[in-house]
Amino acid sequence: MNTRRQFLKQSTIFTAAIFAVPEDIFSPARKRYGVQLYTLRKELDANPVDTLGKVAAIGYTDVETYGYKDGKWFGLSVNEFKKVLRDNKLNSTSGHTFGGQFFLSESNWEEKWKQAVRDSKAIGQEFIVVPYLDGKFREIDHYKKLAPILNKAGEIAKQSGLRLAYHNHDFEFAVQNGQTGFEILTANTDPKLVSFELDIYWATKAGHDPIELFRKYPGRFTMWHVKDMDNTPEKKFTEVGNGVIDFPVIFKNAKLSGMKYWFVEQDICPGSPFDSIKTSITNLKERILK
Repeated sequence: MNTRRQFLKQSTIFTAAIFAVPEDIFSPARKRYGVQLYTLRKELDANPVDTLGKVAAIGYTDVETYGYKDGKWFGLSVNEFKKVLRDNKLNSTSGHTFGGQFFLSESNWEEKWKQAVRDSKAIGQEFIVVPYLDGKFREIDHYKKLAPILNKAGEIAKQSGLRLAYHNHDFEFAVQNGQTGFEILTANTDPKLVSFELDIYWATKAGHDPIELFRKYPGRFTMWHVKDMDNTPEKKFTEVGNGVIDFPVIFKNAKLSGMKYWFVEQDICPGSPFDSIKTSITNLKERILK
């Protein structure tokens, strides 16, 4: 028979084990490297199977999808896409799905959303992401309308074991009448239903220090877009580690952020996107996450 002392000892060990997990989650030793596939959009349009094989060969383990339409990614059905992922030992942990304008303009968005959630779950994704907001929907009143809808969409995702996330650009940080869209979304969405994927490049370009955002909204940035900025007046995209953003320090604050996954992304590459994502992963392995 277990004594009370044995029970308490076992409980203490179990509790300690739980709280030890986050330290491992954010450790580079996990050796998970993600890439947002939008970086390779032209290559995926031409040959998705070959492109995903090359992504895996470069060393990426996780891919974040985009372009979901009518139950397919890159023209591949759920089962076809799952097979390509499996054949290349890739995980798709997250996917950019419908933009915020979908929720604001579609009167019957719930059924399409439920189908997207089912398909996202079927390929093994944990996060389903709202990636963008069209220009005509960026007024403050639209953000106020969007926030409760995201809560509802987040509840639907949660019922299937997924989590909704919102991905920012720089326009969410634009001040309108003393407030920003980002402030409205963070203040009016339930942290249990809606998290955020911080695009570090766009937040930096908007004049915000990512670490200060982590401090202001601890635990809410469950994913990052790891995207660098070159040292020119134009502040162009560049390979991770070749720019001015201090990623070694940012990664040290992963636990404060709540980060679970991160994805390299480079919207515009100077040459082959394969060369760019290879440079980024090399810099991450050799200099940033060592």
